[in-house]
Amino acid sequence: MYLALTKEQQAFREEVRQFLRDNVPPETRRKMIEGRHLSKEEMVTWWRILNKKGWSVSQWPKEYGGTGWTSVQHYIFKEEVQMYPAPVPLAFGVSMVGPVIYTFGNDAQKKYYLPRIANVDHWWCQGFSEPGSGSDLASLKTKAERRGDKYVINGQKAWTTFAQYADMIFCLCRTDPAAKKQAGISFILVDMRNKGITVRPIQTIDGGHEVNEVFFDDVEVPVENLVGEENKGWDYAKFLLGNERTGIARVGVSKERIRRIRELASKTQSGGRPLIEDPAFREKLAICEIELKALELTQLRVVADEGKHGMGKLNPASSVLKIKGSEIQQTTTELLMEVIGPFAAAYDEHSDSSKEAMEWSAQIAPGYFNNRKVSIYGGSNEIQRNIISKTVLGL
Repeated sequence: MYLALTKEQQAFREEVRQFLRDNVPPETRRKMIEGRHLSKEEMVTWWRILNKKGWSVSQWPKEYGGTGWTSVQHYIFKEEVQMYPAPVPLAFGVSMVGPVIYTFGNDAQKKYYLPRIANVDHWWCQGFSEPGSGSDLASLKTKAERRGDKYVINGQKAWTTFAQYADMIFCLCRTDPAAKKQAGISFILVDMRNKGITVRPIQTIDGGHEVNEVFFDDVEVPVENLVGEENKGWDYAKFLLGNERTGIARVGVSKERIRRIRELASKTQSGGRPLIEDPAFREKLAICEIELKALELTQLRVVADEGKHGMGKLNPASSVLKIKGSEIQQTTTELLMEVIGPFAAAYDEHSDSSKEAMEWSAQIAPGYFNNRKVSIYGGSNEIQRNIISKTVLGL
């Protein structure tokens, strides 16, 4: 397979780069480079700039606002956004629930929800994981009981990213308790303003607030918020997770981190010379870069094979991308920790050396701790290895 970009694809890459240089707010880019948290307003402002350009839902079919780009163009676009860096479009709406709605939803759902996803008029979150039902998602217990023209939902979701910002949540709920685990689940859209919904923050190890618990106590949802057929939600969830895992490699994020590692290692002294000149450090960095190049080539193969596995079918290679992508992301944060050395310790406001290092190192330790999660979310790496053993190796 010939994986070099054509002249047209290289020209497209430069077009994307120029657009980013001209349109990403400078403060947004600075925060992204330093690993700082963006506000909801900063993220929405940028995503609406993308939507005005017509690029916020680039991978959707043209009839729903997509660009008509090839798979390679989509890959280039996402990689360039990650490397610039700028926030990629909100995955919960654009890459997850949006494709489920335009693939399995009815016309009314498409007409109402899709434009609001594109312009972030609806901020979406994902209601899948529960206490005791993470990687074993099919064991979920949140139930939706049909009562006339409504579902009444009771249960709890956990690790719900950005639920504190969300207007809507897409939920997997058990609608047939008598069916086997996967067969009795439905995919339901829920307005977060509904009575009976409680959002409780979970503070993460880096001190941030990304994830939450969400409680449903007799929450009434119109039956028309069911996507597709009742009890077919597991099929839609597999379709959604295939999209999530293909993009979860985050090659562009790791490329930007390696650029940052080189920059900071050139400033940091080790044994009287810049750390970047230390042979042991250079070897570790080189190994990481080689693995990243191999991951990039694997990602391009998956992109080239897109559409060959059928609607709602997982490409088994997406599990490889998830495993290696998360491992490389964690390795890059480990290398950044090695760069800052003792400055990874708690900030001491009375130390002059600590104050000096704070300008560029403050977010590296929190980023390292936060990235311990990437081998767990989106289906833990252990589960991905099981998928590979069954679907590829036939074990």
